[in-house]
Amino acid sequence: MSLPDLIHRPRRLRKNPAIRSLVRETSISPSDFIYPLFVDETITEAVAVKSMPGVSRIPLSDVGKVVRECAALGIPGIILFGIPAEKDATGSGGWDANGIVQRAIREAKNSSPESYVIADTCFCEYTDHGHCGVLDGDEVDNDATLANLQKEAISYAEAGVDMIAPSGMMDGMIAAIRAGLDSAGFKDLPIMSYAVKYASAYFGPFRDAADSSPSFGDRASYQMDPANSREALREAMLDIEEGADILMVKPGLAYMDIIRSVKDITDLPVAVYNVSGEYAMVKAAAENGWIDEKRLVLETMLSFKRAGADLILSYHALDVARWLNDD
Repeated sequence: MSLPDLIHRPRRLRKNPAIRSLVRETSISPSDFIYPLFVDETITEAVAVKSMPGVSRIPLSDVGKVVRECAALGIPGIILFGIPAEKDATGSGGWDANGIVQRAIREAKNSSPESYVIADTCFCEYTDHGHCGVLDGDEVDNDATLANLQKEAISYAEAGVDMIAPSGMMDGMIAAIRAGLDSAGFKDLPIMSYAVKYASAYFGPFRDAADSSPSFGDRASYQMDPANSREALREAMLDIEEGADILMVKPGLAYMDIIRSVKDITDLPVAVYNVSGEYAMVKAAAENGWIDEKRLVLETMLSFKRAGADLILSYHALDVARWLNDD
């Protein structure tokens, strides 16, 4: 029996590494990444986060060293999360001119002026109840929280931050922060909005790292229901209208469809946060010898880019940069 005369042979373009490289549709580089840093006001030496192997809370004195390491690897930016020594009901440490994130911003910019420093702008690390704003009974008061977000954003701006990144999913947060920054003379300071942030089980290890677990209830009344995709587009469109410069989808791995959908409705850059639970699962499997960590991580990062992400916030960033630079 004769075989058909095959006209189409896609394998021709998979024959060897050289041709695969030439026709590769998607690529990643260290310049695609933002590395998250947890800066703890209460420590003098780095403290490992047990649920996130390879990640530590660091003291203020280590910020410059880590930022310079990122820069040397080609990672252009970091995002700061602060763990303050004291917390209160309103999270007032968030707008303290001498707060931990404000000092970390100054340290990072002094140590590596070319590095791009982003400040996560929320209150869950600063409140004694662990929720992302001011409470009215057991509920977060949206509008009272907006007023505090303005103060926090302006305080970070005055400390020298390069970008504000509000993550609390408050209604109107981009418009409020934009108005506050503009009125304080920071019209050119961009905002990366956590525009589409789901109430996700993937955030668990982060709360260990940032000491930000809510003392009661959960965040489902302000973070999004994982079942909803049309709502994600509405949230993204609202943030575009309010003046966001970059839109973020968080988490990433289980929400590739959302990344693609958001990318399809806007010309703004789209970021994805490869979150703590995603990271921890990979590390646990790698430590047990069940996966090839390097191959799996690089494949996942390519998948984020293929889905439409322009920027990737990831705890894997240092490893990815080392692997790419070695290759």
